[in-house]
Amino acid sequence: MITIYDIAQFTGFSPTTVSKVFNGYSDVSEKTRRKILDAADELGYVPNAHARSLTTKRSWMIGVLFIEPSGAGILHPYFGGVIEGFKQVATSKGYDLMFISKDIGGKRSGYLEHCKIRGIDGVVVVLPDASDPYFQELLESKIPCVLLDQKSTVKSTVYSDNAEGVRKAVSYLHSIGHRKIAHIGGGPTFAGEQRLNGYIQAMEELGLTINPQHVVQGSYDYTIESGSRAMEELLKADERPTAVFAAGDNLAVGAMMAMKRHGLRVPEDISLVGFDDIEMAKFLTPALTTVRQNTYVLGSRAADMLIYSIEGGEDVQKGVIPVELVVRESCRSL
Repeated sequence: MITIYDIAQFTGFSPTTVSKVFNGYSDVSEKTRRKILDAADELGYVPNAHARSLTTKRSWMIGVLFIEPSGAGILHPYFGGVIEGFKQVATSKGYDLMFISKDIGGKRSGYLEHCKIRGIDGVVVVLPDASDPYFQELLESKIPCVLLDQKSTVKSTVYSDNAEGVRKAVSYLHSIGHRKIAHIGGGPTFAGEQRLNGYIQAMEELGLTINPQHVVQGSYDYTIESGSRAMEELLKADERPTAVFAAGDNLAVGAMMAMKRHGLRVPEDISLVGFDDIEMAKFLTPALTTVRQNTYVLGSRAADMLIYSIEGGEDVQKGVIPVELVVRESCRSL
């Protein structure tokens, strides 16, 4: 079995320095850390988790709390990229991931109790539900947490620049001649509210009138079905919009289906823009113009913030990740 002494002899560093790298000490240069970790990979070193926990007083375990109301679970398009980015950073720094739930062995408990039972060092919360009392209990605890798509003054947060993304979308539609731009919202969620505010700001900045009949809220779960229902409402408006911005790509897909049922074509009759850039977007007919979130960066930034807190950082941080407009085939010029 390879030991830290083998790695020390292989690299020329002292066993103490090697030990510091595996135990996450900050007083080792990145160059030295990288050499030791590369040597460990080459030699096939596997650290003793129990010994490391005794030394550092940590479990080296991060909890993943994914509160996702639509029922899609880990198949949700937002989840995969975020967790992949988070996992890459966390595992590279020696942490394992564990899903957190309200049930342990069939017994109903809370997220905080689960974290305490498992000895979790910190938690990343994906799509948090602010109305969940168990979430609030976790939020008020001393366990380090990072929240994605949520506002907080007590825990660090990471989210996409939602409002700027919508401004890019509305400005693009305006630049190709659209003036009657409707909005299908994402409901009373953090991202939904930010995207609605971005739509209102963009319309006002461009001097465009917002028709109240052209603002319809989809449900907070951003499903295709809710996008379809919202589009049905838009089509009842006294004056039909020439373009629709949907607060999520699934909502846009639902809107596209509703338009097809009414014999309308995208983009010939109504132009359409989504938000997220899910994998399906580029394979639709027509391919969907959308605002791309960088879910991998969201996840990796969340991991950096959480590990900073676990390792003693006291600052409450906020990360706002840039977005970009991806122009495809679902819009036409007027």
